[in-house]
Amino acid sequence: MIGLLSSFFRTQEPVIADARPADAAALAAVHARAFRHGWSESEFERLLADPLVACHVARLGRTIAGFVLARLVEDEAEILMVAVDPSAQGRGLGSRLLARHLGRLAASGARRVFLEVDEGNEPAIRLYTRAGFAQVGRRPGYYASRKGAAAALILRRDLV
Repeated sequence: MIGLLSSFFRTQEPVIADARPADAAALAAVHARAFRHGWSESEFERLLADPLVACHVARLGRTIAGFVLARLVEDEAEILMVAVDPSAQGRGLGSRLLARHLGRLAASGARRVFLEVDEGNEPAIRLYTRAGFAQVGRRPGYYASRKGAAAALILRRDLV
């Protein structure tokens, strides 16, 4: 009986997989919950149809709880978005997604990966720093915020 009860309360392990075109609506929903300005389903549909774009999702059961999306051109990649649903944050999903995605980018020929992050997004900056990214630039006033405008930090990680 205790085994049966504990199975109901056990934390579900995420499954990291390639995104499918049918995931566009779920990606838009996660993005809208994770950020002030969500991207539309049609924007995700266009991105997922682009052969230069790679996307991984973290599924908890049948629910997409997070994703990472990047564009690869030649030997450089740009991570366009890492998003984890607020209800699933703090479980290491971002780290797992990022690790899998960086491996895929390297296998696809990327030698360097760039991304931009709001200078006030401390959890994201910790995630990227732990994943080996370092700041290589700064764009003042890039992100609109309630307090005016925040700078974007440009981060880079070499894969080889």
